[in-house]
Amino acid sequence: MDQLSRVIVGALVTEKSERLRAEHGQYTFRVATGATKIEVRRAVEKLFKVHVTDVRVMNYQGKKRRMGMFSGRRPDWRKAVVTVKAGERIEALER
Repeated sequence: MDQLSRVIVGALVTEKSERLRAEHGQYTFRVATGATKIEVRRAVEKLFKVHVTDVRVMNYQGKKRRMGMFSGRRPDWRKAVVTVKAGERIEALER
């Protein structure tokens, strides 16, 4: 992954991620399946101009789905929880 904009797919907004953001300064992103922790750290630091202190990543398997007699799968995806330096915030993701 060489382009930073390809590493971060988008912000993941759920009740749990909002609680993590408000209480601990942690932001949740959906990232490319091949992205490493180092690439996620560099992408967040350059795109949002913050200092990252910790990155945790999780892999999720796509769910099986059916449409009538046809069955398929949603794609696998990867989630990253990024902790920023105390006192810093990502303004684009604040409500």
